[in-house]
Amino acid sequence: MNKRNLFFASLTLSLSLSALAENWPAWRGPHADGICTETNLPLRWSTTENVRWRVPLPERGNSTPIVWGHRIFVTQPISEGNRGTVMCFDRTNGKLLWQSGVAIPFKERTHKDNTYSAGSAVTDGERVVCWFGSAGVVAYDLDGKELWRTDLGKHDHEFGYGGSPVIHGDRVFLNFGPGVREFLVALDKKTGKELWRHQSPVPSVDNIDGAWGTPLIWEGARGTQVVSALRGELAGLDPITGKVLWRAPTGGLVSKSSPVVGDGILVMEWEKEHPVVAIRLGDTGTVSESNILWKHNPPKQRVATAVIHGGLVFGVQRDGLAECTKLETGQMLWSERLKGSGANTKLWSSPLLSGDRLYAMNQSGETFVYRASSKFEVIAVNSLSELSNSSVVPSNGELFLRTHAALWCIGGK
Repeated sequence: MNKRNLFFASLTLSLSLSALAENWPAWRGPHADGICTETNLPLRWSTTENVRWRVPLPERGNSTPIVWGHRIFVTQPISEGNRGTVMCFDRTNGKLLWQSGVAIPFKERTHKDNTYSAGSAVTDGERVVCWFGSAGVVAYDLDGKELWRTDLGKHDHEFGYGGSPVIHGDRVFLNFGPGVREFLVALDKKTGKELWRHQSPVPSVDNIDGAWGTPLIWEGARGTQVVSALRGELAGLDPITGKVLWRAPTGGLVSKSSPVVGDGILVMEWEKEHPVVAIRLGDTGTVSESNILWKHNPPKQRVATAVIHGGLVFGVQRDGLAECTKLETGQMLWSERLKGSGANTKLWSSPLLSGDRLYAMNQSGETFVYRASSKFEVIAVNSLSELSNSSVVPSNGELFLRTHAALWCIGGK
């Protein structure tokens, strides 16, 4: 390769890596693991320090922003007209570029702490896909024009929903639940046509249990799988056919977090009946007991999904306890409370990893920055003094934080 071609090849690679670092296209990032490749993210901020901009939001909301290029997308409930919407902001100044949405056919039930339109959007750079409960799954182009809408029927659960759609290849995957109707569905991302549906194997008795999680795409040695934690089931499915490739002999009735995989080991955290479990993936059929590395009983109450890094699992309980566990053995290395000055220490935010730092925001709007290490160390506590249930989003050296009151852009000098 001559010097000219080498230069352009290097430039292309540099631009590709830059684009990867800038975009955060889904709830847990480009690889659904909560891990950011950037290491230059802000460490300290307040309501006045290192704030690039703050834009008020019309109502409270629990979803997490996503980022593609200069656009930020946030799902947003609107009480007037009972609508589910997605808002698109200019990342440079926070200007609202457009807002599109659909009418919900009736007033759905939900918990007082769980808002409508709670699932985050997902994008592949051509379309933005959102799930609005009983109003269905809707795709928009990047200018807010509706491309398609798929009705999946009525969603009804007294605690609402929170799962987000996932795009992989030419398909959209969604865990439609919790509730009496609970299933994993695959849609054509260009048309919205339903391609297959996999039903939860355990019927809901009292409409209290169920799965709120987001399906996980896992690229294993034997090909791509969709890992789904439905009520009473933990399984891997063929994304093309929906065929069950394996089932684990564990499956709780309640899960608010989502499955996560690191180093070929899957960790799933149930809330009731079944333990937290770590499984070495690779088998087909029923996963053998020898593949189950460890179990934790009793299970804890969690909304956040863990991060796996360096042979360690970093999770957070709903009451604000952060934990570090050895991935291979399940040995608990530490369990410490994330202490801030706010009145509400509960935490729904799934941790974000950048380098050796973890970022997690509690319901008082305090973001804790602490070490991804076998020893517990808090580096910084940054307060926005606004209620939040959203996860921290990185993009190109900036952080985007969604509170009930506003969307914030945090950046260094």
